[in-house]
Amino acid sequence: MCDCASSSSGAGPFASGRELVEFVLAAHGGEVASAPLQNGGLETRCQGCGKEFVLKSHVQACPACGGVHAISPPRADDPGAIQFAGAQFKLPDGQRS
Repeated sequence: MCDCASSSSGAGPFASGRELVEFVLAAHGGEVASAPLQNGGLETRCQGCGKEFVLKSHVQACPACGGVHAISPPRADDPGAIQFAGAQFKLPDGQRS
C-alpha cells in the first residue's frame, strides 16, 4: 500500500511551502518530482521573482531565478495549489529542474 498521504515529518500532499516541496521531492523515491504534469503543465507566476513560466513537472525551478515550486499529484490540476519552497531553497544535486 502507498504511504504517500503522509511522511515521518507529518507533511503530506496538502502541506504548504517548503514542506510540500520536500514531500514531493521524496515521494515514491523521487519519481513523482520529475513526472510530467498533464496537458503540458500549469501556467503560473514565480512566487519568488514574479516571472511567468509553465510548471511542467511536479517539482521545478523557475527558469528566471531558480526558485523551486511544487504541486502534489492530488492537486495537479489547480494552479492555486502550486507551492514555493522559499528564496534560499535549492534543488538537490542531480535533481532535474
